Amino acid sequence: MIYSTATVPVNPDGEAPLTRTQAWAGLVLKARDARQFLPPGLCSRCDVVEESATHLVREATLGGVDLREIIAFEPGAKVTFFQATGPREGAIVNELFEDEEGALQLRFYCYLGLRGKEPGGPEEQAEQAQFDGSKGYKAALLSTLKRTRELLAEGAL
Repeated sequence: MIYSTATVPVNPDGEAPLTRTQAWAGLVLKARDARQFLPPGLCSRCDVVEESATHLVREATLGGVDLREIIAFEPGAKVTFFQATGPREGAIVNELFEDEEGALQLRFYCYLGLRGKEPGGPEEQAEQAQFDGSKGYKAALLSTLKRTRELLAEGAL
């Protein structure tokens, strides 16, 4: 199994501050349309196909791979992406929380397996290294916050 985690401050020194409400709005927008938040070309399709007060279902093409995700919301706190179809199975979570000093943090964590692959095998080990690497999920958290600040500055948030 693949387990990865990363945490970044929402409001590091030198950045325009975001409130919890603004950071949450960015996470919801990312869930609805990942194309705005990922590097250009990585996500070529992202369509919400079902929606309720507590979750949505989206179909997307990421890195040329089609997938379907059930995305559950705990308003103001947590977005959980359940991998319904695609190469991975399991959950990816983005969570807003305050640390011991009261500073707002954004945490990513996942617990995933690769469908049809040996648990702990070379494919999972490669995915683990990718998630934990410099271009992994910590970078995704930082780019999500950056894009949220841009949308706020544009008046689109």
